[in-house]
Amino acid sequence: MLMITSLFMLLMILISVGFFTLFERKIMGYTHNRKGPNKVGYFGIFQPFSDGFKLFFKEQVYPSNSNFLMYFICPILSLLQSLFIWALFPFYVNCLNFNYGFLFFLCCSSISVYSLIICGWSSNSIYALLGCIRSVSQAISYEVSLSLILLGFFFLSDSYSLMNFNFMQSLCWFIFFSFPMFFCWLSCCLAETNRTPFDFSEGESELVSGFNIEYGAGGFAFLFIAEYSSIIFMSLFTCLIFLGGNFFSFYFFLKLIFICFFFVWIRCTLPRYRYDKLMYMAWKCYLPLSLNYIMFFILMKLFVFYHFFLLSY
Repeated sequence: MLMITSLFMLLMILISVGFFTLFERKIMGYTHNRKGPNKVGYFGIFQPFSDGFKLFFKEQVYPSNSNFLMYFICPILSLLQSLFIWALFPFYVNCLNFNYGFLFFLCCSSISVYSLIICGWSSNSIYALLGCIRSVSQAISYEVSLSLILLGFFFLSDSYSLMNFNFMQSLCWFIFFSFPMFFCWLSCCLAETNRTPFDFSEGESELVSGFNIEYGAGGFAFLFIAEYSSIIFMSLFTCLIFLGGNFFSFYFFLKLIFICFFFVWIRCTLPRYRYDKLMYMAWKCYLPLSLNYIMFFILMKLFVFYHFFLLSY
């Protein structure tokens, strides 16, 4: 039964990635005052399927001087990593709860940068190599703050399980007393998924699509699906941590759609950052703020325990 549920969730993730691309292109069309994808089917519903068929049925061209084996399997590994992290999704049907969700998330999210490195190195292209080097330095910068933000909420909840956040946020969402951390987390999520304004590893203007420049057809489709499934999961993770409530309610998925809309909205409005600005923001702004919030959460828990200790006597 668990296998059937996992396969069903995998199918729904792939379908949601396709329709998320349609959602993004529609919003960008309205934002930029131009036509969106509305030609194939009713309101463009069949557009994601036509894009998928186009990519997977195109001829695959390989660079002659690339490391063929690593070049071939790297997009598949990237897709498997992005789908593997969905094991944190709390199944309601089979009562599956991952007790070490935080540690699993930190391990899997840090592995994602290796696929970018191998893609850039195995392509044997200078633009791809520059893109993967920039992605490595970017990952070092923001993942430290991202881990410390999660560590503060771990001290607050005393649990690695994601479902405990829903139980703790039944009265008050975490966003209300950690509002600055919410925006730090959102910007770290944008950098985690290589989205605008932090898409330095995919800069079209200076790197000609960056680390994936030599990929086309099925390889590019695998990288594309991996990126967009990571966006949907980071939106889900954001709702679990900051915007709690009943996980299996309709309002939770409205919040999830709003966070996905936020990713697209940022892409439509903000230009790309300068590279040194990202480094300054990660090390000089987000890191001190996350450390201060960790101390705030620890002192708050000590105050609560001390208060109850005095009341017990």
